[in-house]
Parts: sequence; structure tokens; C-alpha cells
Amino acid sequence: MKLANKINRATDFLSAQLGHRKPTVGLILGSGLGVLADVIEDPLVIPYGEIPDFPQTHVKGHAGELVVGTLKGKTVIVLKGRFHYYEGHRLDTIGIPIRVFKKLGVHQLVITTATGGVNPDNVKMGDLMLITDHINWVSGNPLIGPNLEEFGPRFPDTSNAYTPRLQTLARKIAKNLDINLKEGTYLFTTGPSYETPAEVRMMQILGADVAGMSTVPETLTAAHAEMEVVAITFVANMGAGLSKEKLTHDDVMATMALVKDDFIALVEQIVQEI
Repeated sequence: MKLANKINRATDFLSAQLGHRKPTVGLILGSGLGVLADVIEDPLVIPYGEIPDFPQTHVKGHAGELVVGTLKGKTVIVLKGRFHYYEGHRLDTIGIPIRVFKKLGVHQLVITTATGGVNPDNVKMGDLMLITDHINWVSGNPLIGPNLEEFGPRFPDTSNAYTPRLQTLARKIAKNLDINLKEGTYLFTTGPSYETPAEVRMMQILGADVAGMSTVPETLTAAHAEMEVVAITFVANMGAGLSKEKLTHDDVMATMALVKDDFIALVEQIVQEI
């Protein structure tokens, strides 16, 4: 089935389910970050498996539910759990939910993710970081294939893929909340294996501050559709060779618990003022 048909089928299904609800802000909740969905008021919860042609996730810490409700006075639509290239999804498949959001009327996208720190001069485990740019280290792009003209041009500009206006807003809110919000560049890897010490050294040479296995496909898809994007990551661990600890996914979940309150406060306030 053509990509456009999959997007339309999912959109039609969700439009019927949402009824009077008209979301304007979309959120993607990464590993261990589903806690934010718990504070959404009057939630409508739809398992991904019920949505036609919607991708599925099977990763620990990703609930696999779409939640629609009210957060700080805004109607939001939330991916409680995301989709990853390492699960076998095509990159354009990972972009389907973003394009569905756009067709449902979403103009701003708040992306959250867990990452590994690769620049110890800038970030440490437990930090929250504003993503200001990215490096696509994966041999692929979600926009490869026939261009979907209804969303955007064949060759979209990504100079401001992470919207400067929303970065300024995030900085202001973090300062008001007394949160030490770091800033830096995200490097996208395929996963699912963590990086090697040699790869971490290469990432440092390239100018990356953190590395992760998501975020870039969603951001590129949103940029193509001229959606505003703000992305916040928490540094769940330091990269291989920067710590003596063995890297595990359980550590990601445990570290998230330490920054949960700051994370929720920051994202809630961004949604309120976006």
C-alpha cells in the first residue's frame, strides 16, 4: 500500500475517534518518559494496534498507546512510546504518525528522548538537554521516495529543523524553573547495540554531545511538513569508554526516575506557553 494511503487511513480512523477533540500540539514520549501521559486530563487512550496502518512498538518502556486529552489547557495528542529503525521499521514508516498529526491539525511537536552522553565537557548522566541540531549518522532519510506534495517540498530546508522560537521559550522556562538545561547536538544511530568506545571518540570529533536511536526521523518529517519542533533529551548514561559501568536499558529507566519531576514541569510549561 502506498505511504499516502496509510497516512489517510490512520487519519480517518483517528478523526472519527477524536470527535470534538482538536489537538494542536503533539508530543512524543521516549524511553521511560511515558510518565508525562499520566498527568493528561480527560484522556482518550487508543492502543496503536487498533489504528489502521500505524506502526507498532515492542520496546520496554514504550507503552504503545496514543493518548489525546488536555495538558495545561491545550488539547494534545501523545505518542506514549515511539518507533525505532532497529525494530525493523522503515524510516518513512516512523514518520507516519507525524504526518497523521499534521493532518489532524497539529502545528507544534514536542519530542522527548533518552540519550547517551558522548561529550563529558558538556553533559553528564541525569542532565536534561535541549537539542539544537542533529547529525544523521544513519544511511537513510524518512523523505526518500515519492515526495508527498501536500506536506512539503521535495528538498526541504533543515536550517531551523529545531525551531529557534521554541528553543528560546524552552530556555526561558528552564531558567524560571531553576532547571540547568544543557544544549547540544544529537547524533542519530541505528542501534540496537550501544556505541563502542571508538565510535564515541569519533562522535566527539564530529561535534556530537549525545547519541540516540530515534528523534531524527520524526524531526525531518516534521520539518518537511513545516511543523515547529522542540526536542528535549535526558542523558540516561555516558557513552562506552566514558564510564566503567556496563550499559543497559534498565539504567535508562532508573535514571529517568531521578529527573522525572523536572522533566514533567519543563514539558508542561512548554506546552502551556508554546
